[in-house]
Amino acid sequence: MWNMKADYYRLLEELQAIDFVLVELNLYLDTHPGDPQATQQYNKYCRIRDQLKKQYEAHFGPLQHFGRSCMDPRGQHWNEPPWPWQV
Repeated sequence: MWNMKADYYRLLEELQAIDFVLVELNLYLDTHPGDPQATQQYNKYCRIRDQLKKQYEAHFGPLQHFGRSCMDPRGQHWNEPPWPWQV
């Protein structure tokens, strides 16, 4: 059973943490492109982020706009706040 408000914020916080890790790894890989461990970590966190994004969107609707997230065929619409970018 989903606790809508708690799970909404928990998933957003997890996504933000993963995004921070990905940005930091990306910056590191810009200067150390041959580091296989960093590349492996980056790919690992990309997969984790994809899973979290799918989980979020399955329960709360689109996470991003402009083609980055598909619309939910069950009726989730852009005009149903709060939107992730407003939190």
